[in-house]
Amino acid sequence: MTASREKNIADLRLTRRSFIKGCAVAAAALGLSESMVPRLLHFQECTGCTESLLRASHPDIGKLILELISLDYHETVMAAAGYQAEENLRETMKKYQGKYLCVVEGAIPTKDGGVYCKIGGRTAMDILAEVAPGSAAIIAIGSCASFGGLQAAAPNPTGAVGVRELVTGKPIINVPGCPPNPISFLGTVLHYLTFKRLPVTDDQGRPVFAYGRKIHDHCERRAHFDEGRFVEQYGDESHRQGYCLYKVGCKGPATFSNCPAVRFNDVEQWPVSAGHGCIGCTEPGFWDNMTPFEERLPEVKVPLGEGSVGSAVSVGRKVALVTAGAIGLHAASGVVRRLVKGTAKKDEVRED
Repeated sequence: MTASREKNIADLRLTRRSFIKGCAVAAAALGLSESMVPRLLHFQECTGCTESLLRASHPDIGKLILELISLDYHETVMAAAGYQAEENLRETMKKYQGKYLCVVEGAIPTKDGGVYCKIGGRTAMDILAEVAPGSAAIIAIGSCASFGGLQAAAPNPTGAVGVRELVTGKPIINVPGCPPNPISFLGTVLHYLTFKRLPVTDDQGRPVFAYGRKIHDHCERRAHFDEGRFVEQYGDESHRQGYCLYKVGCKGPATFSNCPAVRFNDVEQWPVSAGHGCIGCTEPGFWDNMTPFEERLPEVKVPLGEGSVGSAVSVGRKVALVTAGAIGLHAASGVVRRLVKGTAKKDEVRED
């Protein structure tokens, strides 16, 4: 650490009390009710899921601190460390046996006895095997804990797997994403607290409220897809105009998630709105199945013959002509009807 760096830290006047208070505020973003104590286990991951979760605002931090929080173990934000942290884990498991939520972040390596991820001298496999049986339910947060994530990509040298491949006999729900939207996780937790059960899931174990629709179905660029307006390469005029990103690799047509509807952390952004296609990170095996990320998916029916803007304009003009013709026919039929009515009235007058 350089002298200037030390001076900058000193200028912050960060006392131990302030540090612990800050950790408590950060922990609040992982909040659960006092009646439901969480264990959050970190295995093979980048901590991106926690980083995203710490910026959650629905519920906001104040509500979480005052009304929902009881976080007893989280390796990233807890003040305790070393033996103290591990003892805290054991005591909390004993005190809340059968009542706590086990939240897992990160894949679990299984090759060579699981030696590729250890905490406190124990493998991730051993820790999960100890904590999971005493939990009320398990939430796998992020694609790594849900499906193995990047660590499980071929050739998967550590034998990384998701939680559901190791744990049985417990309710398990997957909240995938790299990272997932915090609302997807918090919504799952709050549903459990409200109804005492996990929300309805799809065939991949994901909550339907967050993963029940394809990104393609509610993407703000969908209209451009339907009209055949596509980005041909990043940086071209179509890209600057905000056209559909399918032809430069967007995996939205094969990806289930709420990203377009919820966005991230109140900044009204998600990858597609920022100009890059969806990479399909909420899907099982996405690193193998969706790469190369800049190549388009096969077997997706593109409208209007590869979707030229000219085709869309041409179709629009044809529709306009047909509409004009229909209006003309309607007007003509109206005139005919009036003429017929007029003739009928004249005949009535003559008969009188």
